[in-house]
Amino acid sequence: MPIVNKKLADILDGIKVLASSGDMEVGIKGMTMDSRHVETGELYACVPGANVDGHDFATQVVEKGAVALLVERLLPIDVPQIQVEHVRDVLGKIAANLYSHPSSQLEMVGVTGTNGKTTITHLVEQIMKKQGKKVGLVGTLGSRIDGREIPGSRTTPEAIELQKLLATMVDEKVDLAVMEVSSHALDLGRVQGIEYDAAIFTNLTQDHLDYHKTMERYLQAKARLFKELQGTKQPKIGVINGDDPAAKTLCEVSVAPTVTYGVHAENLDYRAENIQLSAHGIQMIVSFHGKFQEIHYSTPGMFSVYNALAAFAWAVESGRDPQLAADALAEIHGVPGRFENVRRGQPFPVIVDYAHTPDGLENVLKTAREFTQGRLITVFGCGGDRDKGKRPQMGEISARLSDFVIVTSDNPRTEEPEQIIKDILVGVSGVEYTTMVNRREAIEMACRRAKPGDTVLIAGKGHEDYQIIGKETFPFDDREVAKDALRGRGYVE
Repeated sequence: MPIVNKKLADILDGIKVLASSGDMEVGIKGMTMDSRHVETGELYACVPGANVDGHDFATQVVEKGAVALLVERLLPIDVPQIQVEHVRDVLGKIAANLYSHPSSQLEMVGVTGTNGKTTITHLVEQIMKKQGKKVGLVGTLGSRIDGREIPGSRTTPEAIELQKLLATMVDEKVDLAVMEVSSHALDLGRVQGIEYDAAIFTNLTQDHLDYHKTMERYLQAKARLFKELQGTKQPKIGVINGDDPAAKTLCEVSVAPTVTYGVHAENLDYRAENIQLSAHGIQMIVSFHGKFQEIHYSTPGMFSVYNALAAFAWAVESGRDPQLAADALAEIHGVPGRFENVRRGQPFPVIVDYAHTPDGLENVLKTAREFTQGRLITVFGCGGDRDKGKRPQMGEISARLSDFVIVTSDNPRTEEPEQIIKDILVGVSGVEYTTMVNRREAIEMACRRAKPGDTVLIAGKGHEDYQIIGKETFPFDDREVAKDALRGRGYVE
């Protein structure tokens, strides 16, 4: 945990202050936006939210020991206060000032896009570890510092938490930090105050339209990572999927030089050729800058071609040895919850995957179809309180690419599971299917029906070890449930 003690005035560098009151020389030992966790000596940020307003807890946090307040309106409380137009917009920059700009002391790689972010961050991590470097990772599966797990609840943590985490990495002599950068994080300013050395773009397909409303606004949120790819550290590079329709826009808005990777587009800087796909992974030749490199990676599917290409292109452009990068990719044996094979000695594959978007589901189904000799049995649902437009699309994809579909619950949250399933079924036709609200029973049915040569694909939750029903969170892990179901059929490792 980084130790800080700075004057309030000093951490306001570069911040547009509308008004202030009290002693600007007061010492600040930390900051938080969570009234439940405020500690003595901290600056409390009063963030207005959809359901609660941080200003309402100001008196309470001062009683707990907060020594200053960051506000959007001055309050009748006798502690130093800093008034700004939007508290959330300045959190990252103030936290960066407080923790001595940790991103300036790390090599920073940001990965954005709809699918593939988690996998690519893990590939970058492994490439660096292969070269003997100390790596920090931030993402959907939590955070890691040199292999030590630090659980997290968001793809990209809140700004204060993120700056504190990066400062911890600096204290622990980390060489490079690689992080998933979600569209929400970019839009809400969580990564303000971070200077990236490289930005990687995976793809843009429908997701999060409950928040962004349109695909154009979704793209513009992603584009911010490239628009803000600047600062004192040089050189910088943008690595962009040239096969994605968004590539042209991102290359145009990037303030740093860019390279493209892919398979089909013209004038790609990194092109995959002689691609060989199998149930055991991928092999390909990458042509780049007049050179060639053979790549082996153990996760099957065309999506793996793109993930490995992105990581390899970043490695070469950032000055790493191409052969060492290829060697690192060859040694990676998958990412938790990403096309993860549940093995219990059964004569059919059971695959658990995080695919929760139309594009993601289509990719994993096409990959599973490539090596499935019998029937492809798919179990999936859609999250509640999220983009409803993708539900019938995912229903259509599951019907088109599967032989038997079990539509079930994902994380229904505050929606009725039956209504979510009805929304999915709008797109389901021409395939044998059933519905089952209870996800455990759905997985058990799939494993019970599978015969030698079939494949069971359980999609949507991947690595998650919980299920959100209503406002409660319950333990639930697709992989463990599948193991139990297989054990029930007499299969053991």
